[in-house]
Amino acid sequence: MKSSEFKVRVQAFGRFLSGMVMPNIGVFIAWGLLTALFIPTGWFPNEQLAKMVGPMITYILPLLIGYNGGKLIAGDRGAVVGAITTVGVICGTSIPMFIGAMIAGPVGGYVIKKFDEKMKGKIKSGFEMLVNNFSAGIVGLILAVIFFYGVGPVVEQLNTLLGVGVNRLVQAGLLPLTSLVVEPAKVLFLNNAINHGVFGPLGIQQVSETGKSLFFLIEANPGPGLGVLLAYMMFGKGASKDSASGAAIIHFFGGIHEIYFPYILMKPMLIVSLVFGGMTGVFINVLFGGGLVAPPSPGSIFAIMALAPKGEMLPVLLSVVGATAVTFVTAAIVLKSSKEIEEDMKSIKSFVAESKTLETISRIIVACDAGMGSSAMGAGVLRKKIEAANLPIEVANCSISNLTEDMDIVITHKDLTERAKKTVSSPMHISIDNFMNHKFYDHLVENLKERFKDVHIEIENNEKKIVKKGSVNPDILRKDGVLIGLESVDKEKAIGEVAAHLEKLGYVGKGYGKYMQEREQVSTTYIGNYVAIPHGTVDGKKEVLKSGIVILQYPNGIDFGNGNKAYFLIGIAGKNDEHVEIISKIADVIEDEDEVLVLKDERNAEKIYKTFNV
Repeated sequence: MKSSEFKVRVQAFGRFLSGMVMPNIGVFIAWGLLTALFIPTGWFPNEQLAKMVGPMITYILPLLIGYNGGKLIAGDRGAVVGAITTVGVICGTSIPMFIGAMIAGPVGGYVIKKFDEKMKGKIKSGFEMLVNNFSAGIVGLILAVIFFYGVGPVVEQLNTLLGVGVNRLVQAGLLPLTSLVVEPAKVLFLNNAINHGVFGPLGIQQVSETGKSLFFLIEANPGPGLGVLLAYMMFGKGASKDSASGAAIIHFFGGIHEIYFPYILMKPMLIVSLVFGGMTGVFINVLFGGGLVAPPSPGSIFAIMALAPKGEMLPVLLSVVGATAVTFVTAAIVLKSSKEIEEDMKSIKSFVAESKTLETISRIIVACDAGMGSSAMGAGVLRKKIEAANLPIEVANCSISNLTEDMDIVITHKDLTERAKKTVSSPMHISIDNFMNHKFYDHLVENLKERFKDVHIEIENNEKKIVKKGSVNPDILRKDGVLIGLESVDKEKAIGEVAAHLEKLGYVGKGYGKYMQEREQVSTTYIGNYVAIPHGTVDGKKEVLKSGIVILQYPNGIDFGNGNKAYFLIGIAGKNDEHVEIISKIADVIEDEDEVLVLKDERNAEKIYKTFNV
């Protein structure tokens, strides 16, 4: 497997994990607060309220994760079967089953999805509800039994092996290297097992001999977790960024380290940051003789400070600060390396600073070389967002050569912006490096909404009302225009195959392929989200016989350079603007890169046709 394809799969896997974990962050926070406040060593011990701690961590959280995992695969039925399956893995072990739930939920969803596909059209009318309910119950029960006996014992064995590994590192005098085992184990929710099963006994023995022990600070040091959460606060995106500050407070001051584990599971590369931070903390304690007189529980900064030997708090605090700093720096590098829209945001910031008045922002044009493919895609995405925001702004697309001075904003690929500026000077120019970057358009719309915030808009009566979509010519995208399962070839040959199919269906003449190759030389037609839109130059329009679109699927991808791989090549021949409506619909589909990754392996051409031609 090539590195780029491996990266795509890892990213998709990370997004899937995030989809299981993120909806439950609020529950993690509730459990964290409950634990920090009411357990016997908490801030306000309460024996009755503390009874909720065990069931929440043992049952509710894993069940919710399994439920969401099944739902991601097969909707509500997948969620139900995923939850039933998760019960099996919960009851099959004595430790919290978060990792088991992340396996059980999706497996349950997948199995019931396949069952439903097999039964489709075979159930007699009137028996649907009966079959659906019994099938979910029976399939879920069978899977629960399998997971009870199959997954629980495996995790128990993993726990034992990790404990043995830590013990051997301690016996060899390689204490900083224990972080290589401890930090990944913590993220698997085995922190308590390692802390109390390995470091607790070792630490108690050392305290009896020296009066303190650094074993109590190997797993309990809050620095690595705090460093990760601070990195999310500064460089994260979306819900993870918004929730990181609350999680940091509960983790650092409440001592509930489990609160940051989901943030690592969303981006597994951050385990490396934890390891470096943990090693730093252990090394500082070894160097300066840091240690505690007893195990901190919960592991908050207050508990750690309270258990530092008299007059020896400085080494302990240094180990926390050092671990935080190293983890923060390395985690920031990981989070920032997955940059998506930094350059585009610079363009938007310059747009905000422009002096155009409110009344002049009524027309946005997305432009490319020929005005048929990538610009139509981008305009489709932006138009939908503008309409959703109820802004009285027209969005259209055209070729750079057809730009006029009466346009207010012109959006072009960064490779074509200078050409656009030479063509027209009055409009504001914004560069973009990915026409399907919906986050870019979200930021743009937010800034546009800011300009309109003090204006009352009646779209129905406003002269600048949004242009509605017109009717679609069904001949533009036909079922025989979709080809699937094609063998990977080089980019030039793939574009040639697109041109040949356009010609075969009567959309273009024989010379159109040459203009498609020329267009690719001007600027790549790769638009992001694993999709390319090869089309001809302006001069190539003379070879267009009628508007048409073809879709070619390459399951192993076509290399478009710079690490960009396209699984779909969408060939476009535009006579007038008849194809724009279909382009907009295609843009709606490929805006979700997860959907593209699913469709790249689809073996039913008609399903792909229907998906793109909703």
